[in-house]
Amino acid sequence: MDEIDVPPFFICPISLEIMKDPVTLSTGITYDRESIEKWLFSGKNTTCPVTKQVIADCELTPNHTLRRLLQSWCMLNASHGIERIPTPKPPISKAQIVKLLIDAKSPQQQIKCLDTLKSIAAENATNKRCMESSGAVEFLVSIVCNYNPTAAEESLDYEFDSIRLIDEALSTLYSLQLSEASLKNLMGKNGDFILSLTRVMQRGSYESRAYAVLLLKSMAEIADPMQLINFRPQLFIELVQVLHDQISKQASKVTLQLLVSICPWGRNKIKAAEAGVVPVLIDLLLDSSSERRACEMILTVLDAVCGCAEGRSELLKHGAGLAIVSKKILRVSQVASERAVRILLSIAKFGATSKVLQEMQQLGVVAKLCLVLQLDCGSKTKEKAREVLKLHATVWKNSPCIPTNLVSSYPA
Repeated sequence: MDEIDVPPFFICPISLEIMKDPVTLSTGITYDRESIEKWLFSGKNTTCPVTKQVIADCELTPNHTLRRLLQSWCMLNASHGIERIPTPKPPISKAQIVKLLIDAKSPQQQIKCLDTLKSIAAENATNKRCMESSGAVEFLVSIVCNYNPTAAEESLDYEFDSIRLIDEALSTLYSLQLSEASLKNLMGKNGDFILSLTRVMQRGSYESRAYAVLLLKSMAEIADPMQLINFRPQLFIELVQVLHDQISKQASKVTLQLLVSICPWGRNKIKAAEAGVVPVLIDLLLDSSSERRACEMILTVLDAVCGCAEGRSELLKHGAGLAIVSKKILRVSQVASERAVRILLSIAKFGATSKVLQEMQQLGVVAKLCLVLQLDCGSKTKEKAREVLKLHATVWKNSPCIPTNLVSSYPA
């Protein structure tokens, strides 16, 4: 390759490598298909890399002339170790997708259609965008929205078809890596699709429930605050159940990420508390196998939920609540320590009965906060630890529960 000069028009302007499947944008610039798809779809760019023009139509037109020239050049330079570039498989067309969807009428035909759609989507990003613009998303959503758990319980045949249909529809929908416009469209369906996903999480298979959470997270990332505030209490109940059931590590991680993003909005922290999230999160913290990032997210959700009286009450009601939150300070990360101290500050400010203050003293919470002031664990964490200790100095400062080496740290 180094011994010969490569014609510059064979080089992709983005990757600076020889093109294998040249395609031309609406701006007239030719790129290698893989490189421009990565730029447009994975990188979520909306401009031509060379001209910087906004691309209104992301359709990629195969440059057959350049490809044939490229193949001829490869054959002429075969003696230099240049391999002939194979003729690429043409991308799927909108007409092919539309015909697939029209022909899928019965459950059996729909399952066959879903298998085909999934294999088409797996080939490349262009196919995914073609499916999205050809009505595939609406087709998949309709399958999810038509899910009838009551009918599934009454008929074994229906149950088998229904479960498989839902599993395949949700996995295919998620695999499309929907554009922001499609996700906004799903969010804007008067909450109908979210209600359907909630129903799937309530009665669906483990696989369907996991994909429902993944889709909900994608939708929540582009939702506006008013849409997040309007999430129904039943959704929180099902999210908590997913955490409780430990369907998979990925499902638990995504559920925690979703709760982190939606709990601070409106009454969501109250909905989460009433759904029973606090005892489930505490039990997860008690699991010594919890990874650092998972532990940070659990404490972040607990911090948000303890911003309401219902959340603080649930934490104090749990026998290991205060102890495990305190234990995570200085043991996981600075982020985890800060979240844990924030939780204790919420308790100290709004839930500090004499019994609670005595418990915090006996469990070593006060001593741990004094230790925080002595170590390098972040200024925010120290500031909040100092605030907790100052709030109840009259009760704790001369406590025999504080080791003598930490007494000097107690703030005046």
